[in-house]
Amino acid sequence: MTVAAADTEATTTTSRRKLDPGIPVAGAVVVILAIVFFVGGKDQGLVGQAIVSGLLLGGVYALISVGLTLIFGVLGIVNFAQGAMLTLAMYIVYALSTAGLPVYLATILAVPVMFLFGMVVQATLLTKLTIGGSHEGPLLVTLGLSLLIINVLLMVFGGRPKAVAAPVDGSLSILGTVASWPRVIAFLGAAVVAVALKAVLDRTKLGLSIRAVASNSEGAKLVGVDIGRVYALTFGIGAACVAVAGGLMTPFTSLTPSVGEQFTILAFVIVVLGGLGSIVGAMVGGLVIGLVQTVGALYLPGTGSLILVFAVFVMVLFLKPEGLYGGRR
Repeated sequence: MTVAAADTEATTTTSRRKLDPGIPVAGAVVVILAIVFFVGGKDQGLVGQAIVSGLLLGGVYALISVGLTLIFGVLGIVNFAQGAMLTLAMYIVYALSTAGLPVYLATILAVPVMFLFGMVVQATLLTKLTIGGSHEGPLLVTLGLSLLIINVLLMVFGGRPKAVAAPVDGSLSILGTVASWPRVIAFLGAAVVAVALKAVLDRTKLGLSIRAVASNSEGAKLVGVDIGRVYALTFGIGAACVAVAGGLMTPFTSLTPSVGEQFTILAFVIVVLGGLGSIVGAMVGGLVIGLVQTVGALYLPGTGSLILVFAVFVMVLFLKPEGLYGGRR
């Protein structure tokens, strides 16, 4: 009888583990979108267009948030410079584009530059604070770094908005809706990079080291993992993620030195929604927030859609503070 009970409990536990937390969220999103589409009182063409636009935008949001959640998961710090680093990457792409390089080639070149920038920042400014267990120090350093980047860009490029011409004209028809090619390319590029990063973390020695440090830095150190090197590589990867996102967004985003700050706030919301430190959570959260923002704009135009975004943020904090894929800390 005891064995049978144990088997039953084990089966129940296994089935619970197999239930992906994103499944009920996906179901709820589908139901809400169906209600909005059929009985929401808006033209179905507009709703369909908003859904497609939200998914495309959410893919880029996810890539920005992946870098933020990776840095938090390994280093245990919230990178307040994430938005400023995104802006820096966009201006690097802008500078290379004005020099005559195609925007997507400029994006590829910006990735190693931002990767090295992230490694240098971590190695020179943050490693001692992180290893020493300081919580306030890294926050102040990243906040100061954000201000420094914004003001340097303001001095070099000025405050007038800049623009990069889209390398591909035209649009793609998706189920009766229209999506511009730059936005489609941005979504596909973000998806490829996010999946590739997840594969690196799951199937490579570097990924094993990063996951070991994220799980238990002292234990990883005891088995020979160079903690400082992993910290620097992780911050570099986070910077490289925003370089890809920034480059992909440049053709349809007006550039100002403070343009990245709005994405910082949204990235925090997405990371909390998905779960701090979860790559999959950042991907799912990015898509959800993208949909909330664009579909919500049909009913609350302008900045009103952000009210719905923050409503989702507060609701998640209330119902599941650790996020969809996060563990309790």
